[in-house]
Amino acid sequence: MMEDSTKWMQEALKEASLAKDKGEVPIGAVVVKDGTVLGRGHNQKEGFQDATLHAELLAIRQANQTLGNWRLEDCDLYVTLEPCPMCSGAIVQSRIRRVYYGPHDLKSGAAGSLMNLLQDDRLNHQTEVIPGLLQEDCQDLLQSFFKDLRARKKKEKQDRQQE
Repeated sequence: MMEDSTKWMQEALKEASLAKDKGEVPIGAVVVKDGTVLGRGHNQKEGFQDATLHAELLAIRQANQTLGNWRLEDCDLYVTLEPCPMCSGAIVQSRIRRVYYGPHDLKSGAAGSLMNLLQDDRLNHQTEVIPGLLQEDCQDLLQSFFKDLRARKKKEKQDRQQE
């Protein structure tokens, strides 16, 4: 089971790398059912200037289309960062069985950090949550992205000051 989980999180990391290559925050997600990826996604907020284009939502949307059903009851979601409230709401609404994620998101995590929408028994569905899968790999990708971004912004500022 853990070997498969690692394999699917590596697929989510590939999606995150695609986001990074586009200058997006490198978060990736895949929806898996019975050993098959039904949906993939990576952040595309910047490219389309759309706050809803999170990796999880794109992967869920593609999985819905693949199955021809909005219910993803026997599906698992692998995502490289703890889902935010918006994505957690979509996870609950789509009835995803289980969510695996890398590091906690202490600023906007809604799967255990700031709150836990995925396991709130007041809602109509609860999702099993497995945090910390390939946490270091996911963190390294995010940290290198933000380090490069800060360096790029610093250089741009210096270049403007020299003009």
